[in-house]
Amino acid sequence: MYDKRNDRRSRDNSKNYSGNNSKGNQTGGSASRNNSGNGFGRNGKRDQANAEPHISLAMGKLQPAVIVKKVDFGVYVTSEKNTKGRFAIDEEDKVLLPAKQVPEGAEVGDFIDVFVYRDSSDRPIATTNIPRIKLGETAVLTVKEIGRIGAFLDWGLEKDLFLPYKEMTDKVEAGDEVLVRMYTDKSGRLCASMKGLYHLLRTDSPYKAGDEVEGRIYEFGHDFGTYVAVDDKYSAMIPRHEDTSHFKIGDIIDATVTAIKDDGKIDLTIRQKAYAQMDDDAEKIMELIDSYAGVLPFTEKADPEVIKRETGLSKAAFKRAIGRLYKERRIDLSDGRIRRV
Repeated sequence: MYDKRNDRRSRDNSKNYSGNNSKGNQTGGSASRNNSGNGFGRNGKRDQANAEPHISLAMGKLQPAVIVKKVDFGVYVTSEKNTKGRFAIDEEDKVLLPAKQVPEGAEVGDFIDVFVYRDSSDRPIATTNIPRIKLGETAVLTVKEIGRIGAFLDWGLEKDLFLPYKEMTDKVEAGDEVLVRMYTDKSGRLCASMKGLYHLLRTDSPYKAGDEVEGRIYEFGHDFGTYVAVDDKYSAMIPRHEDTSHFKIGDIIDATVTAIKDDGKIDLTIRQKAYAQMDDDAEKIMELIDSYAGVLPFTEKADPEVIKRETGLSKAAFKRAIGRLYKERRIDLSDGRIRRV
């Protein structure tokens, strides 16, 4: 966003950042006195003893910056906090905003909102385009291609966002949509991760028990349940006793809210209303009977863990489905076995 602010402020900043201040070009004690008060020594270099802490534009954030230098191929910008002095900014404090990104009519001293990342040559670069994700956020991004060391995601900027293999929770393919967060790696590069989403999802959903919602599966926590991002942003979970083995990371599901916890997180169920769910469960059991040549190797008296492992159903749901099949005369329960009729 381009912000001219007011002519007086722009003119004042233009004087301060023209590269060589008229007072600063004076010889002798005048320049020395002016420099010493702003953290710079006699030769214009930063005085480590007197300088303010080094402040640069932050990577991965949308932030206000000030134009401090114009060149043929764009402008250089720096943090607004760096404009408090009256002498040239250190080179490492300036970031290039390419010419095609510079708003028409922008001048030295003008303020502009920029996002900073690293270009294909690994140099810090500024852009006025707003990416689909920033540091501290989550977003659903599309996989553009798979490389030797990871995947590359479309996040709205010229250079694709890198998703390393070690940061994936499941295999991804080109065209997939994945829920990710952004982080900075050891080299200072912005990267994506499918891990660590739980604490970044929101807990202020507008939903209540009984509401029908849509969510995206982002992690399987086998000891607790299946983690879901409702509307791709609200924290939710399907309890572990419900079968989610036929889903994969990234799948979109329809679910019903069963409860809102005290901390705002959502409990979900993917089971339908009892009468409709019983039909689905019954068909699942018939398929299982066929896979065992028409006779199940266990009955409704089996241990609940065995039933869960073999059918994906709780013992209660299994017994309801068996009752439905027996009533419809599709199975026989004689001799303590469950057989197809």
